[in-house]
Amino acid sequence: HYKTGESIPKELIEKMKSASKFNQGFATVEYLAESFLDMDYHSLEEVKDFNPVEFEANSMKTIGLISEIIPRYKSQYFQHIFSGGYSAGYYSYIWAEVLDSDAFAAFKEKNSLFDRELANSFRENILSKGGSEDPMILYKRFRGKEPSIEPLLKKRGLL
Repeated sequence: HYKTGESIPKELIEKMKSASKFNQGFATVEYLAESFLDMDYHSLEEVKDFNPVEFEANSMKTIGLISEIIPRYKSQYFQHIFSGGYSAGYYSYIWAEVLDSDAFAAFKEKNSLFDRELANSFRENILSKGGSEDPMILYKRFRGKEPSIEPLLKKRGLL
């Protein structure tokens, strides 16, 4: 405590940790719905008599999104995906989280966040290569396998 110097009770710390995972299922599904909508927009081959509200509803119906979950970003909020210089890239945010979580899991598996050999492998196989080779080849060279979604699910409290 800032006045008494008393430590936070362990029970309260555990409650705060548990609360940090609250609503992650909803948030993840909502986020993925937006990613599917983005991909659907960028998969359009022809646009005639286009109704974005109907298009969005059909996109959500296709993935079986329940009515209790609606994408937080409606189609009209997606301006950045059309004018920002990239296309169908909304899913890349969650893909980046998969890569981040899986790479971090490699260090946790070594029981050291400061494992020099693994850090050097990350630097040599990922950071220093940039776009010089296929990213999956680089990642597998670092990790020894393709990235797994399990570390992200654990991080979000879904596994």
